[in-house]
Amino acid sequence: MRASYLSITAGAILLAACKVGPNYGRPQVAVPPNFRAPTPLPAPQAASLANLKWFEVFHDKKLQDLINVALVNNYDLRDAVTRVEQARANLGITRSNQFPQLSAQGELEITRLSRNGEFPLGPLFLPSQYRNWAEVALNLLSFEVDIWGRLRRATEAARANLLNAEENRKAVVSTLVSDVASNYFQLLESDAELTISQRTLETRVQSLQLTRHQEDHGTATLLDVRQAEQLVDSVAESITSLQQQIQQTENAIALLLGRNPEAIPRGLALLEQALPDVPPGLPSALLERRPDIRANEQALISANADIGIARAAYFPQITLTGVIGSQTASLANLFSGPTNAWTFVPQITQPIFTAGRLKSGVRLAQALRDQAEVAYEKSIATAFREVSDALVAHEWTRAGRLEQEKLVVALQDRKRLAYIRYHGGLDTQLNALDADRDLLQAELNLARIRYSELVSVVRLYRALGGGWQ
Repeated sequence: MRASYLSITAGAILLAACKVGPNYGRPQVAVPPNFRAPTPLPAPQAASLANLKWFEVFHDKKLQDLINVALVNNYDLRDAVTRVEQARANLGITRSNQFPQLSAQGELEITRLSRNGEFPLGPLFLPSQYRNWAEVALNLLSFEVDIWGRLRRATEAARANLLNAEENRKAVVSTLVSDVASNYFQLLESDAELTISQRTLETRVQSLQLTRHQEDHGTATLLDVRQAEQLVDSVAESITSLQQQIQQTENAIALLLGRNPEAIPRGLALLEQALPDVPPGLPSALLERRPDIRANEQALISANADIGIARAAYFPQITLTGVIGSQTASLANLFSGPTNAWTFVPQITQPIFTAGRLKSGVRLAQALRDQAEVAYEKSIATAFREVSDALVAHEWTRAGRLEQEKLVVALQDRKRLAYIRYHGGLDTQLNALDADRDLLQAELNLARIRYSELVSVVRLYRALGGGWQ
């Protein structure tokens, strides 16, 4: 007898542990031994720029304040948080289906009979003018015995959806930090261009005044005056465009902060911004660090569990429904005497003919799982491309910035010498104006290249999976 009991218990445990459908296994993906860069990188090290917290990457206090505000108020991030809460609640609902659902029910009925001798409720009520009826019951609401693991697979899918929502929230954080930093650096770059243009305008206005004075004394022509006026007007026009760009960039940052359009405070100037070194780290770590890759993997896990749900539809579904309680015609005897009552209704449902619906459901789940696997593999390949693009951009813009700095120094000296020669009557105004134009363009290009260099670090930081910590 004891052996039989143990056999029955072991069989029940094995049935409870049974889950149809494939168990998840991470797909094999090709991971490069190193990230591609313009020049060979040193041997891969575990240290990576992405291991730093965002406030360890961006040292400008004003930028840190802006990011902190965005992490609280940004609309996209708040939306992502609500999606996490939705997924968590859905997991709770789905998981509850694995357990019995109980409800309590109580009923008390008091009926007063007619005095005119008519008893429409039947002869049962003749002895008394009043009729009482009381009932208390505990209901078991259609509990499904999860022999084939359909409900457990549904819980597995819901749990993966929750983790997917959480990883998407982290991806939004990473994107938000990157967007605030990029727009902030764009604002500083526009400020730098505005400062250069305003300084150039002051110089050109002084040069125009001098040229008009020389024309009055016969040492300059009207053509010289018109050329000087052209330079003043061109830089004045660029200043208005820059002011428009600055205000629009401020509006973009304000939206990221979850605020209405407003002025944005600045900290360090563009050329004063300092960023850390950019070691990329191990390529294999990218799969564990980037939240978008992890989100796609959770979507794959959920789709894989859905195959088990679809396959479980082939097998019998066993449900249990029951009621246990007490019924009596006298409220005083509700819990005493022979008042117990119960009902137990086991039910089994087995599909016989569905015209291919179940088979098509399995095929659909498998196709969705294959689609999720393709999306997962593509996200990995995209991540490696983004890292490589950022490394290429960082190295070449850094090299370009060093060369541009040399060019600016040379053109500053050229302009100084050209105006000395022009004012001394040793050279034409045309050469002085050419030197002025070339220097302005070189200084503007230097500001743009410095902005590109800063943004390349921001993009590399995001591509490596940093910013959400």
